[in-house]
Amino acid sequence: MFGIVGIVIIFVMVFGGYTLAGGKMGIILKSLPFEMIMIAGAATGTFLLSNDMSSVRHTLKDIAKVFKGPKWLPEDYRNLLCLLFELIRLSRSNPVALEEHVEAPANSGIFGQYPKIQADHEVVDLICDTFRASSMNYNDPHQVEELLAHRMESTRHAALHSSHALQTVADALPALGIVAAVLGVIKTMGSIDQPPEILGKMIGGALVGTFLGVFLAYGLIGPFATRLKAVVEQDGYFLQLIQEVLVANLHSHPAHICIEVGRQTTPSTLRPTFNDIEAALKSIKQAAA
Repeated sequence: MFGIVGIVIIFVMVFGGYTLAGGKMGIILKSLPFEMIMIAGAATGTFLLSNDMSSVRHTLKDIAKVFKGPKWLPEDYRNLLCLLFELIRLSRSNPVALEEHVEAPANSGIFGQYPKIQADHEVVDLICDTFRASSMNYNDPHQVEELLAHRMESTRHAALHSSHALQTVADALPALGIVAAVLGVIKTMGSIDQPPEILGKMIGGALVGTFLGVFLAYGLIGPFATRLKAVVEQDGYFLQLIQEVLVANLHSHPAHICIEVGRQTTPSTLRPTFNDIEAALKSIKQAAA
Protein backbone atom coordinates (compact mmCIF):
# COMPACT_ATOMS: atom_id res chain seq x y z
CA MET A 1 0.00 0.00 0.00
CA PHE A 2 2.78 2.43 0.93
CA GLY A 3 4.45 1.67 -2.41
CA ILE A 4 1.40 2.79 -4.38
CA VAL A 5 1.03 5.88 -2.19
CA GLY A 6 4.69 6.73 -2.78
CA ILE A 7 4.31 6.45 -6.56
CA VAL A 8 1.23 8.68 -6.52
CA ILE A 9 3.05 11.31 -4.43
CA ILE A 10 6.03 11.27 -6.81
CA PHE A 11 3.88 11.90 -9.89
CA VAL A 12 1.63 14.47 -8.22
CA MET A 13 4.50 16.47 -6.74
CA VAL A 14 6.71 16.44 -9.84
CA PHE A 15 4.12 17.11 -12.53
CA GLY A 16 1.85 19.13 -10.24
CA GLY A 17 4.74 21.43 -9.31
CA TYR A 18 5.72 21.76 -12.97
CA THR A 19 2.18 22.71 -13.94
CA LEU A 20 1.77 25.17 -11.08
CA ALA A 21 5.01 26.84 -12.11
CA GLY A 22 3.48 27.52 -15.52
CA GLY A 23 4.93 24.58 -17.39
CA LYS A 24 3.00 23.23 -20.35
CA MET A 25 2.26 19.50 -20.34
CA GLY A 26 1.66 19.55 -24.08
CA ILE A 27 5.37 19.43 -24.96
CA ILE A 28 5.96 16.52 -22.56
CA LEU A 29 2.90 14.56 -23.68
CA LYS A 30 3.76 15.01 -27.37
CA SER A 31 7.33 13.76 -26.92
CA LEU A 32 6.59 11.16 -24.24
CA PRO A 33 5.68 8.18 -26.49
CA PHE A 34 8.78 8.52 -28.66
CA GLU A 35 11.15 9.18 -25.76
CA MET A 36 9.70 6.24 -23.82
CA ILE A 37 10.21 3.97 -26.80
CA MET A 38 13.90 4.90 -26.91
CA ILE A 39 14.62 5.02 -23.18
CA ALA A 40 12.39 2.23 -21.87
CA GLY A 41 13.21 0.07 -24.87
CA ALA A 42 16.96 0.53 -24.42
CA ALA A 43 16.63 -0.09 -20.65
CA THR A 44 14.71 -3.31 -21.33
CA GLY A 45 17.34 -4.43 -23.80
CA THR A 46 20.09 -3.64 -21.28
CA PHE A 47 18.24 -5.65 -18.64
CA LEU A 48 17.82 -8.66 -20.95
CA LEU A 49 21.42 -8.43 -22.12
CA SER A 50 22.86 -8.49 -18.60
CA ASN A 51 20.68 -11.32 -17.20
CA ASP A 52 19.72 -14.85 -18.17
CA MET A 53 16.08 -15.89 -18.55
CA SER A 54 15.90 -17.39 -15.07
CA SER A 55 17.11 -14.13 -13.54
CA VAL A 56 14.67 -12.12 -15.67
CA ARG A 57 11.72 -14.21 -14.47
CA HIS A 58 12.95 -14.03 -10.88
CA THR A 59 13.28 -10.24 -11.02
CA LEU A 60 9.86 -9.71 -12.57
CA LYS A 61 8.35 -11.94 -9.89
CA ASP A 62 10.20 -10.12 -7.10
CA ILE A 63 8.88 -6.71 -8.16
CA ALA A 64 5.64 -7.66 -6.42
CA LYS A 65 7.56 -7.65 -3.11
CA VAL A 66 7.93 -3.87 -3.44
CA PHE A 67 4.19 -3.58 -2.83
CA LYS A 68 3.53 -6.73 -0.76
CA GLY A 69 6.43 -6.21 1.64
CA PRO A 70 8.24 -8.94 3.61
CA LYS A 71 6.85 -12.45 3.51
CA TRP A 72 7.37 -13.22 7.19
CA LEU A 73 5.21 -11.36 9.71
CA PRO A 74 5.59 -11.23 13.52
CA GLU A 75 3.16 -14.13 14.01
CA ASP A 76 5.25 -16.24 11.65
CA TYR A 77 8.27 -15.77 13.92
CA ARG A 78 6.20 -17.00 16.86
CA ASN A 79 5.05 -20.02 14.84
CA LEU A 80 8.62 -20.76 13.79
CA LEU A 81 9.78 -20.75 17.41
CA CYS A 82 6.95 -23.12 18.33
CA LEU A 83 7.83 -25.42 15.44
CA LEU A 84 11.50 -25.53 16.43
CA PHE A 85 10.55 -26.16 20.05
CA GLU A 86 8.48 -29.19 19.08
CA LEU A 87 11.25 -30.58 16.88
CA ILE A 88 13.93 -30.04 19.53
CA ARG A 89 11.84 -31.75 22.22
CA LEU A 90 11.16 -34.69 19.92
CA SER A 91 14.81 -34.97 18.89
CA ARG A 92 15.80 -35.35 22.54
CA SER A 93 12.98 -37.60 23.71
CA ASN A 94 12.64 -39.83 20.65
CA PRO A 95 15.25 -39.31 17.90
CA VAL A 96 13.84 -42.19 15.85
CA ALA A 97 10.39 -40.56 15.74
CA LEU A 98 11.99 -37.33 14.52
CA GLU A 99 13.20 -38.99 11.33
CA GLU A 100 9.74 -39.25 9.77
CA HIS A 101 9.27 -35.50 10.18
CA VAL A 102 12.72 -34.64 8.87
CA GLU A 103 12.66 -37.04 5.94
CA ALA A 104 9.10 -36.25 4.84
CA PRO A 105 8.20 -32.75 6.09
CA ALA A 106 5.37 -32.50 3.56
CA ASN A 107 3.59 -35.32 5.42
CA SER A 108 4.68 -34.26 8.89
CA GLY A 109 2.05 -33.59 11.51
CA ILE A 110 4.34 -31.11 13.22
CA PHE A 111 5.16 -29.12 10.09
CA GLY A 112 1.52 -29.41 9.04
CA GLN A 113 0.46 -27.24 11.97
CA TYR A 114 2.28 -24.34 10.31
CA PRO A 115 1.26 -24.46 6.62
CA LYS A 116 2.91 -21.16 5.65
CA ILE A 117 6.27 -22.38 6.93
CA GLN A 118 5.72 -25.86 5.50
CA ALA A 119 5.15 -24.35 2.04
CA ASP A 120 8.56 -22.60 2.04
CA HIS A 121 11.07 -25.14 0.75
CA GLU A 122 14.12 -23.08 1.70
CA VAL A 123 13.06 -22.81 5.34
CA VAL A 124 11.98 -26.45 5.61
CA ASP A 125 15.16 -27.72 3.93
CA LEU A 126 17.33 -25.63 6.25
CA ILE A 127 15.62 -27.06 9.33
CA CYS A 128 15.55 -30.65 8.12
CA ASP A 129 19.12 -30.66 6.79
CA THR A 130 20.43 -29.38 10.12
CA PHE A 131 18.58 -32.01 12.14
CA ARG A 132 19.63 -34.66 9.62
CA ALA A 133 23.28 -33.64 9.96
CA SER A 134 22.98 -33.84 13.74
CA SER A 135 21.63 -37.39 13.50
CA MET A 136 24.69 -38.30 11.41
CA ASN A 137 26.97 -37.17 14.27
CA TYR A 138 27.89 -34.00 12.41
CA ASN A 139 27.09 -32.09 15.53
CA ASP A 140 30.02 -29.79 16.23
CA PRO A 141 28.17 -26.54 16.98
CA HIS A 142 30.93 -24.36 15.55
CA GLN A 143 31.15 -26.32 12.31
CA VAL A 144 27.38 -26.36 11.90
CA GLU A 145 27.20 -22.63 12.61
CA GLU A 146 29.82 -21.96 9.95
CA LEU A 147 28.03 -24.25 7.49
CA LEU A 148 24.70 -22.52 8.10
CA ALA A 149 26.31 -19.09 7.76
CA HIS A 150 27.73 -20.02 4.34
CA ARG A 151 24.41 -21.46 3.24
CA MET A 152 22.43 -18.41 4.29
CA GLU A 153 24.93 -16.08 2.66
CA SER A 154 24.51 -18.01 -0.58
CA THR A 155 20.72 -17.79 -0.24
CA ARG A 156 20.92 -14.07 0.51
CA HIS A 157 23.20 -13.43 -2.47
CA ALA A 158 20.75 -15.19 -4.80
CA ALA A 159 17.77 -13.35 -3.31
CA LEU A 160 19.48 -9.97 -3.77
CA HIS A 161 20.12 -10.54 -7.48
CA SER A 162 16.80 -8.93 -8.42
CA SER A 163 17.70 -5.80 -6.46
CA HIS A 164 21.11 -5.62 -8.12
CA ALA A 165 19.56 -6.12 -11.57
CA LEU A 166 17.08 -3.28 -11.01
CA GLN A 167 19.80 -1.02 -9.63
CA THR A 168 21.90 -1.66 -12.73
CA VAL A 169 19.00 -0.52 -14.90
CA ALA A 170 18.49 2.54 -12.68
CA ASP A 171 22.16 3.46 -13.03
CA ALA A 172 21.90 3.21 -16.83
CA LEU A 173 18.70 5.22 -17.24
CA PRO A 174 20.19 8.76 -16.91
CA ALA A 175 22.74 7.96 -19.61
CA LEU A 176 20.04 6.46 -21.83
CA GLY A 177 18.03 9.64 -21.30
CA ILE A 178 21.00 11.65 -22.52
CA VAL A 179 21.20 9.42 -25.60
CA ALA A 180 17.54 10.15 -26.36
CA ALA A 181 18.11 13.86 -25.77
CA VAL A 182 21.11 13.92 -28.12
CA LEU A 183 19.04 12.25 -30.81
CA GLY A 184 16.42 14.94 -30.28
CA VAL A 185 19.05 17.64 -30.68
CA ILE A 186 20.28 15.99 -33.88
CA LYS A 187 16.71 16.03 -35.15
CA THR A 188 16.40 19.72 -34.19
CA MET A 189 19.64 20.60 -36.00
CA GLY A 190 18.17 19.08 -39.12
CA SER A 191 15.39 21.66 -38.92
CA ILE A 192 17.56 24.67 -38.06
CA ASP A 193 15.87 26.72 -40.76
CA GLN A 194 12.53 26.62 -38.92
CA PRO A 195 11.14 29.59 -36.93
CA PRO A 196 12.28 30.01 -33.28
CA GLU A 197 8.92 28.91 -31.84
CA ILE A 198 9.14 25.59 -33.66
CA LEU A 199 12.79 25.10 -32.74
CA GLY A 200 11.92 25.86 -29.10
CA LYS A 201 9.31 23.10 -29.03
CA MET A 202 11.73 20.67 -30.68
CA ILE A 203 14.49 21.46 -28.17
CA GLY A 204 11.97 21.12 -25.32
CA GLY A 205 10.93 17.74 -26.68
CA ALA A 206 14.56 16.66 -26.82
CA LEU A 207 15.09 17.64 -23.18
CA VAL A 208 12.17 15.40 -22.22
CA GLY A 209 14.54 12.49 -22.82
CA THR A 210 16.99 13.72 -20.19
CA PHE A 211 14.12 14.35 -17.80
CA LEU A 212 12.62 10.89 -18.28
CA GLY A 213 15.95 9.14 -17.81
CA VAL A 214 16.65 10.89 -14.50
CA PHE A 215 13.01 10.67 -13.35
CA LEU A 216 12.70 6.94 -13.98
CA ALA A 217 16.11 6.23 -12.43
CA TYR A 218 15.74 8.17 -9.18
CA GLY A 219 11.97 8.35 -8.91
CA LEU A 220 10.96 4.76 -9.68
CA ILE A 221 13.49 2.07 -10.58
CA GLY A 222 16.12 3.07 -8.00
CA PRO A 223 13.60 3.14 -5.12
CA PHE A 224 12.20 -0.20 -6.35
CA ALA A 225 15.69 -1.72 -6.06
CA THR A 226 16.22 -0.21 -2.60
CA ARG A 227 12.86 -1.41 -1.31
CA LEU A 228 13.39 -4.89 -2.72
CA LYS A 229 16.76 -5.11 -0.97
CA ALA A 230 15.16 -4.06 2.34
CA VAL A 231 12.48 -6.75 1.98
CA VAL A 232 15.08 -9.44 1.26
CA GLU A 233 17.17 -8.33 4.24
CA GLN A 234 14.17 -8.46 6.57
CA ASP A 235 13.08 -11.89 5.37
CA GLY A 236 16.64 -13.05 6.01
CA TYR A 237 16.05 -12.64 9.75
CA PHE A 238 13.74 -15.66 9.53
CA LEU A 239 16.61 -17.90 8.44
CA GLN A 240 18.92 -16.30 10.98
CA LEU A 241 16.49 -17.24 13.76
CA ILE A 242 16.64 -20.88 12.62
CA GLN A 243 20.43 -20.79 12.73
CA GLU A 244 20.54 -19.34 16.24
CA VAL A 245 18.04 -21.83 17.68
CA LEU A 246 19.51 -24.94 16.08
CA VAL A 247 23.10 -24.01 16.98
CA ALA A 248 21.97 -23.43 20.58
CA ASN A 249 20.38 -26.87 20.45
CA LEU A 250 23.70 -28.41 19.39
CA HIS A 251 25.26 -26.76 22.43
CA SER A 252 22.80 -28.90 24.45
CA HIS A 253 21.03 -25.94 26.02
CA PRO A 254 17.54 -26.64 27.40
CA ALA A 255 14.82 -26.34 24.79
CA HIS A 256 13.38 -23.22 26.43
CA ILE A 257 16.79 -21.55 26.34
CA CYS A 258 17.23 -22.39 22.67
CA ILE A 259 13.91 -20.76 21.89
CA GLU A 260 14.75 -17.72 24.00
CA VAL A 261 18.06 -17.33 22.15
CA GLY A 262 16.15 -17.21 18.87
CA ARG A 263 13.57 -14.80 20.26
CA GLN A 264 16.20 -12.42 21.60
CA THR A 265 18.11 -12.30 18.30
CA THR A 266 14.96 -11.38 16.36
CA PRO A 267 14.63 -7.63 15.55
CA SER A 268 12.37 -5.82 18.00
CA THR A 269 9.76 -4.99 15.36
CA LEU A 270 9.30 -8.69 14.63
CA ARG A 271 10.10 -10.21 18.03
CA PRO A 272 7.24 -11.97 19.82
CA THR A 273 6.91 -11.11 23.50
CA PHE A 274 8.20 -13.43 26.20
CA ASN A 275 4.67 -13.99 27.55
CA ASP A 276 3.35 -14.72 24.06
CA ILE A 277 5.97 -17.41 23.52
CA GLU A 278 5.46 -18.85 27.01
CA ALA A 279 1.73 -19.17 26.39
CA ALA A 280 2.29 -20.79 22.99
CA LEU A 281 4.82 -23.30 24.36
CA LYS A 282 2.52 -24.10 27.28
CA SER A 283 -0.24 -24.95 24.82
CA ILE A 284 2.13 -27.26 22.95
CA LYS A 285 3.05 -29.08 26.16
CA GLN A 286 -0.59 -29.48 27.14
CA ALA A 287 -1.47 -30.85 23.69
CA ALA A 288 1.40 -33.36 23.89
CA ALA A 289 0.46 -34.53 27.39
